[in-house]
Parts: sequence; C-alpha cells; structure tokens
Amino acid sequence: MMLAAAQLSTVQAPKQIANEPIKSFGSADTKDWTSLDSSLKKFNSSPLHIPLVIDGERIYNEEKNRATLTQTNPADHHCALAEVTQANEQDILNSIQAAKDAKSKWSLMPFYDRAAIFLRAADLIATKYRYDMLAATILGQGKNVYQAEIDCIAELVDFFRFNVKYASELYAEQPIESSPGVWNKAEYRPLEGFVYAVTPFNFTAIAANLVAAPALVGNTVVWKPSPAAALSNYLLMTILEEAGLPKGVINFVPGDAIEVTNKVLGDKDFAAFHFTGSTNVFKQIYGKIQSGVVENLYRDYPRIVGETGGKNFHLIHPSANIGHAALSTIRGAFEYQGQKCSATSRAYVPESKSEDFFKELTSNLEGTIMNPVNTSATSAAEGDPHGFVGPVIHEQSFNKLVGVIEEAKKDRELEILSGGQYDRSKGWFIHPTVIKTTNPNHKFLSTEFFGPILTVYVYPDSNFSEVCKLIDSTGIYGLTGSVFARDRDAIVEASETLRYSAGNFYINDKCTGAVVGQQWFGGARMSGTNDKAGSSNILSRFVSIRNIKENFYELSDFKYPSNDK
Repeated sequence: MMLAAAQLSTVQAPKQIANEPIKSFGSADTKDWTSLDSSLKKFNSSPLHIPLVIDGERIYNEEKNRATLTQTNPADHHCALAEVTQANEQDILNSIQAAKDAKSKWSLMPFYDRAAIFLRAADLIATKYRYDMLAATILGQGKNVYQAEIDCIAELVDFFRFNVKYASELYAEQPIESSPGVWNKAEYRPLEGFVYAVTPFNFTAIAANLVAAPALVGNTVVWKPSPAAALSNYLLMTILEEAGLPKGVINFVPGDAIEVTNKVLGDKDFAAFHFTGSTNVFKQIYGKIQSGVVENLYRDYPRIVGETGGKNFHLIHPSANIGHAALSTIRGAFEYQGQKCSATSRAYVPESKSEDFFKELTSNLEGTIMNPVNTSATSAAEGDPHGFVGPVIHEQSFNKLVGVIEEAKKDRELEILSGGQYDRSKGWFIHPTVIKTTNPNHKFLSTEFFGPILTVYVYPDSNFSEVCKLIDSTGIYGLTGSVFARDRDAIVEASETLRYSAGNFYINDKCTGAVVGQQWFGGARMSGTNDKAGSSNILSRFVSIRNIKENFYELSDFKYPSNDK
C-alpha cells in the first residue's frame, strides 16, 4: 500500500487534456453521416442479446432460466433493439462478491495504470466506436444526432479525461507544513468496501461517470443500468473491457431495481451510493441507508452522492433581449424532449414583453421545429436523426405527459398556447407544449414533468423583485435556472435572491448544457447532494484520507522543557 500511495502523488495527467470537439453533423458532413448510417443499420437489424457481466464473465438468460427485458426504440415501439438478461438473486450476490474480490488488487494498482484504462477508453469512444456509441444512444434513448454527440461522445470523453486530471491533482494535495524532524503526507485511500451505481436513461455520459469516477480512484462497482439505456451502457462496458479494465472492477447487473438495491444495501461492505434519477427513489434509498446505519449494518457511514430532479426556471426581465430569451427557452425546454434534469420547465415573463415573447416562442415551435406527430415519427423510426424533436423514452412517460396535457385542457387557470398534441401510433411522441397560467402558485410551476412541457407565468413589470422571491419559494428543487436581462442591477438582484434556487445559475443563457471542466454540475435542496460532476469535488467523495506522520528524531527524555523547575 505504501508503494502504491507514493506512486499516486507523483503521476501527472497528460497536459493536453481539453474538452472533446463536438462534430456539427451539418448537411455537408457526408463522411460522418455515412459512418453513422452504417452503425444505425447495424443496431437496427436485429435485437442484440445483452448479458450480465459479473467478474468479467458474460451470463445470458438461457442459463438458469433467467428473465429477459426487451429494450425497444422509443421512436418505433414495435422495433426491439435488445433482449436484456435480468439478474436473479444469486447473480446480484455474485456481483457483490466479485466487487469485493477485485478490490484489493485494483486498489493497489498504481494510479498511472488505472488512469491509462480510462484515457484509452476515451480515445476508443472518440475514434473507433464513435458512430456505434452514437447509434446506440440515438436508437435506444431517442436522441437526435447532435444531442447524442454532446452526450455519449463529448461529455463522456470529457468525464474520463478530466477525471484523470482531477485525480492526479487530488493525490498531489499534501500537507503544507512539516515540523523539523517530521515528514507528513496524505494517502487517498479508496473506500473500504464497494460502490453501488444506479444510472439513468437520459445521458450515457452520466452512466459512464457514475461508474468510472469511483473506479478511477480505486473502488470497485456494482452497476445497475437503466433498462431504457441498456444498449448504449452495455456497449460502454465492452469498450472499458477492451481498454483493459480488469475483471470484477465494474460489474454490469441489469435487473429489478428493488431487488438489486435491497441485496446491495443489505451487505455490510456497502460503502457508497452513486445515483442519478428520480427524487422520490433517491429519498427512499437514502432512508434505507440511514436505517442500515442506525442498525449497525455497515462498517462505515456510506457515502451518498445523488443528482435528482429539478423544476428549472427562466426569469426574463423587461430589459432582456426577448428574441434571444425566447429562442434560448425553446432550446432549454425542448432539446431532448425536456428529458434533462436541467431542462427549462417554467418561465416568468414581464407583462410588457409577453406578447413578443409568446409570438417568438410559438412561431418558432410551429414553423421551424419538426413536428414529431406528423413527420418525425416516421423518419426517426427509419434511423433519420436530423430532427430537433424526437420521442419521449417509453410508454410510462408518454402516459404521464398525456395526463398532464389533458389536465391542462380542463383547468381554467391554464391555457395551452402551443402544442398539446400527442401520437403513440408508432412511437412515443409528445408535441412541444407551452402552457400559460394565471396562478403564480399553480402546481404546474412546481411539479416536475420530465418532458416537453413548459409552464409560463406573466408578471407585472414592477414586480420583478417579488417574482425573484416567488421563484425561490416555489417548489422543492434547486438545480438550474437563468436570468435574462441587460440591466445589471436586475442581474445582481436575481443572482443574490436566487442564490440557493439553483446550483447552476446562468446569465443570458439557457439553463441546460453544463460542460465538464467549465460549469461543474449539480444542485441542492431536493435536487441532490450538489457534489458537482465535472469537477474534482466528485472524486473526493469516493476516497477516505489517511494522514501519515513520520518522525526522524529520537527521544532521550520523556519530559518537556516546561516540566523542569
């Protein structure tokens, strides 16, 4: 351990680490489109049989009569993309044991060698597997090509590369003082136990970071992927293996969320929970972990790192450039169908500018964005990822959002200004929907829908200060938010009043699109633990520091000078 610890602090990340360039996939980029088309056809040809990966071994449903779950294309729910093996009770226990067994060797592996695996994986994703990763994410998770490019390529690669940089800096942070005859140092040990990662459907990059960040600093992981992202997540697992990931370091365990979670949380060596997903699910698991602590189940206090929901806002001041604010709101609310935890789902517009704002909003939604009900449903199912709007992820989400729209049609305090249509005949398509409310306390302004639905409240221009306070007190979340204004006093006031309303606050920009290394991402309140993915902060949650003091002087007397008269 001492040798490994010494090596940790001397290795530096490659100096050329920078954000991965994003391909534009414009109409002239024929080579990119040809390569992508080939990958789309490959994944669309027949369902891929996806196994469990436990201790490096692939386990399929044919063995021991395991169940399977079908992942379908949300743009064409009749098209099966993958048949995913589901873990049984013994599989879950085996994955936990595999993580434990791999821990000692992995944690002792020099940081250079661990880092090399993730740097190589990043290069494989950016080159050899770029179009396969794009195709798996486009088809499986309903993204257009640009949303997939910024997710499963640029952000994922950035996470892997920047985490190496952050880890090397973390290890290099040492005590700044040593007394004469003393040498002090800090050892960044991995947690004593294993990490449980539960990953979401909406970002392949988030899934990658949830498993890779703990692993990079010496932890081993039991990974429960989202059933709606199994295809891209399994491809990621195979790339990590090709990059040299040893057996048992990350164990890929699709299965029933409740069953997997209960088995993991019942193990005394459970050391950390890394999660992105539903607020309610996170609260329930948080409670179970705390109960385990009270019952003396665990060796340590498990680390809990989570990013959950949001009801993110755009606040528009009368001095704002209304055209820019409206277009930014379209992007913030409707990119990837609003299925981002950071998506704009409520907006506050000054009365004097409301007519211009709504005109800009609705004319663009009706005129320039591909209508998914009429056109995208066909083209997206055929593998054409050009459109701005695509399907929501699955039937459960579709039904929930349809219920929201139908409720809005009957509510006298709500008016649908644009959208409100939906179509499930081929895929799960919801038209981008803008709803105006006359009630500043309406539940549509505080309830997370996680879909392409934006609720707007018009306020008297003179009430800007009151609206800032209203936003701060509305709902339980604190993830992202934006203010649009030219008036600097208004910007300062909004920033101060809304200090705890958003962990990521934007000025004259949409409230989505945090970039690794640039805008560290995460929110507080009921939006999560605000541990800031994309920064060094997240890595510090998965190490346990040991301080070592070595004395070079030898005592000749036990007394101190003050003991002598």
